[in-house]
Parts: sequence; C-alpha cells; structure tokens
Amino acid sequence: MPDQHVVQVKVWGEMACFTRPDMKVERVSYPVMTPSAARGILEAILWKPEFRWWVRAVHVLRPIQFISIRRNEVKGKASIQAIGNWMEGKRPFVPFFADSDERGEGRTQRNTVALRDVAYLIEASIHLPNGFSTENPPVKYREMFERRVAKGQCHARPVLGCREFAADFGSPDGSEQPIRDSRDLGLMLLDIIHPKRGARIPRFFPARMERGTLRVPETELEAFWKEVMTQ
Repeated sequence: MPDQHVVQVKVWGEMACFTRPDMKVERVSYPVMTPSAARGILEAILWKPEFRWWVRAVHVLRPIQFISIRRNEVKGKASIQAIGNWMEGKRPFVPFFADSDERGEGRTQRNTVALRDVAYLIEASIHLPNGFSTENPPVKYREMFERRVAKGQCHARPVLGCREFAADFGSPDGSEQPIRDSRDLGLMLLDIIHPKRGARIPRFFPARMERGTLRVPETELEAFWKEVMTQ
C-alpha cells in the first residue's frame, strides 16, 4: 500500500532527453520528464529493497525548450560472452574497437532532439508492497530521503533521461512555481516491467500537463504495481 504523505525533490540541469520509444533511430524527447525517469532519480538518491517509489506528479519549473544536437555514437558493443570467456581464462582478451575498420563503420552519426535548461519538482510517496509495520514505517524512509537530499547524498549521480545529462538536485525552498503551459502529451511511458523470464513489458498512459503539472493517475499506478508483483 502507498503512503499518503508526499516527499519533494527539485532537480535541474543544462540538458535532458526523455526518449520517446516510438522513435526508432533518432532520439526525440518527450516535452516533460516521464514517471519512469523521475523514479530513476529518486532511486539514485535513496533505494531500499523493501519499498518502491510512487511518482505522483512532476511539476515543470522552466519553459519547455528543445534543442537539436548531432553526435557520433557507437553501433556495436563488446560481447558479454567474450568477456566471460576471457575472465574464466578460456579465451585470450580481444579488445573492442569502436572504429571497426579504416572507414570507421563502428560509429554512426545520430540526431538528438533534447530539452535544454530544465528544472522539475518531483512529488512521490513510499510504497511498501508487504504493508506497513512498526519496524518499517514509511516515516523512516521519508526522513532518510529528506536528509540525503539536504546533504546532496546519492547512491549514483541522478541523470535527466540519458547518462550524459547529469542532474543536480536539492530541497525545494517553497518558491517553486510551475509554468502555465497546458498541453496533451499523448501516450507517455509510465514504466517498464522486468519479468524474470521473457522480454521487458512497457506500460503507457494518456498524459496531459495542466498548468505545468503532470499528474500520474493513481489507478494507472495501482494497475502497474499489481502487474509487477505478479511477475
């Protein structure tokens, strides 16, 4: 069951890219941070196996601005099996080169439509799948999270969609105001289910930003986490 109390954290950065999964080759960002990206930021600050984060709302604090950039990217990657064989001493080490030949066919240029100069206020609550108890009250995790945010502590550096777009974070000071923009965002990625077997399962929901605030329907969250628990 989810905790009814909400924690807040402010995140910002120079660039962000919350990639739309319906774009196959070029990376095109959603106009607003997705709930799954917000959950990733929260887990980078505080993660415990006994609870999960319920992202309830994302407030957009700066105007939505897109920027197009072109980058050299690597098409291939090192083989996990080859690395395992090398670690076990079965095969000699074979280095992986991004430039597979003189023509550099291991690299490719791709365009990215990203966001620039972004800032968000994330609202979330604690969800304990096994219910609350005197040993694990939600207030313990809320206070732990707020202390870590105030001190700037994190397990891993939070990112804004892509790993190269690092995020700064801190406690809100009460002066944050969402922008006044309202728009339909279409089908937005809610989160991805990682079953023990089989392919990953994405889940979407019809998203709309009202006066700078994207709210995640509670019915969608409940249905998603029920499906997660059955996997």
